Amino acid sequence: QVQLVESGGGSVQAGGSLRLSCVGSGTIYSTACMGWFRQTPGNERETVATYYTDGRIGDVFDPVKGRFTISLDNSKTTLFLQMNNLKVEDTAMYYCAAGDLGGSASACRLRDRYNYWGQGTQVTVSS
Repeated sequence: QVQLVESGGGSVQAGGSLRLSCVGSGTIYSTACMGWFRQTPGNERETVATYYTDGRIGDVFDPVKGRFTISLDNSKTTLFLQMNNLKVEDTAMYYCAAGDLGGSASACRLRDRYNYWGQGTQVTVSS
């Protein structure tokens, strides 16, 4: 089992920055994929950024590409999401996820590779 705890969310004005952290515990070293997803009420969960831990390969997806950066610490237990130039439309609940189903950089881009989820941290961006 893997436990994930997110932190770093909050309220910020448009153009500002936040850094989200996700601390993993339990059998975290068995996970090949870690990632950040976000969701707003009434909408599907959206993939923000993914990380293939074995290859240390991160991917960031539109519409946040170029503004957000995903990284993993050397111990492979803490995943970060640096969010710069935040926009009102980035307002959402952000979730950290991990998967121990095996994978590759391309596989980690798929949501069905993730079987562990954190409780989420709220990010609110105001104009």
